Amino acid sequence: MDVGGTVQVGFEPVRDAFATAQADDRGGAQLCIYRHGEIVVDLWTGRDVANDRPYTADTITILMSCTKAAVAVCAHIMAQLGLLDLQAPVAKYWPQFAQHGKEQVRVAHLLSHSAGLFGFDPDSGIDARATLDWQACRHALEVMSPIWPPGSAYLYHFITYGVLVGEVLQRAAGKPIDAFFADEVATPLKLDMWLGNLPEQCEIRVAPHIRSNVAFTEEQLTATFKALGLDVTSRLLRTLIDTMVTTEGLIELLKTREGRVAVVPAANALSNARSLAKMYAACIGAVDGVRLLTAAAIDRARQPQTDHLNGPPPLTVRSGSPQRFGLGFELPRDTVPMAGPGSFGHPGAGGRYAFACPENGYAAAYVCNNLVWDGVNPDPRWSWNRALTRIIQA
Repeated sequence: MDVGGTVQVGFEPVRDAFATAQADDRGGAQLCIYRHGEIVVDLWTGRDVANDRPYTADTITILMSCTKAAVAVCAHIMAQLGLLDLQAPVAKYWPQFAQHGKEQVRVAHLLSHSAGLFGFDPDSGIDARATLDWQACRHALEVMSPIWPPGSAYLYHFITYGVLVGEVLQRAAGKPIDAFFADEVATPLKLDMWLGNLPEQCEIRVAPHIRSNVAFTEEQLTATFKALGLDVTSRLLRTLIDTMVTTEGLIELLKTREGRVAVVPAANALSNARSLAKMYAACIGAVDGVRLLTAAAIDRARQPQTDHLNGPPPLTVRSGSPQRFGLGFELPRDTVPMAGPGSFGHPGAGGRYAFACPENGYAAAYVCNNLVWDGVNPDPRWSWNRALTRIIQA
């Protein structure tokens, strides 16, 4: 497996681990790591299978749920600017939201996946294609009642996170969320990164994703939950099954131009590893003279919000290696170790993965076009993370 790029002296084990893991991957990938604002690892390898060409340093692809972290960065920038109170009721910024038991839902509940709105009601009419329709999604969430009392439990808000947080942010900022990200993050840092609305001239650089993992179907999910003794006719399970199927459909749509020009702030940022890693590096220190977040903002962002919570009954998220959330970011866990304690970041469907840690100054991003990760066990291609951990701990 030919690997392009460079590593600083001492980071050769990261390059070797990356090369070995990617040797069995039929797609392509990039890995970029910053330390104290400087690039120490910048690698790429593999193929853009859909276009039958090499995966290069400049290739861009859909980031899946790594997008959620870009939205979180915007939220914390707004908080710094005094435009947003993370503990305020959502209705302060979005009055139409205050219906059907949502009057006291706080912005922090949205950022920590504890709002009880983890999917659209199955009867709302929001299928995969409708997730590209901002107004339809916004209205569906306005009239929805929470599936559990907000703040009492948590469950990953697969797609709704983007509309919920995005609507609040654009009302607070007075401009669309993709424009705010461009003005406050991408442009100052000169990033090749967009929250949807990919410029047409950049389409030539896109490597559409392929998949090696298994797509969920309604029939399979229903059978699996029934076998666990769960009531698949309950509102909770109907919403979960519908949400997982809708997410699979959205993943397919994101391979199209239609999916790349819509704004889906939970899933369809487009970028490469260099830009994603640079965004994280600029959160914890200055990069090219730009720092995005203050130390106080970072400390606030990575305060655990869900460690004391469980999933909504009868679901549990406490077995295995449960997701841990701060305010908009995931926190490290056994299967997603990041750069150790103090890290914050976000993985994405199929194996995308990025994070930063202010204590040791590292920021890293891994971007790929082959969907391998199952969302539960560590992605076998993340062996570079173990190599980096050994370097940090040495």
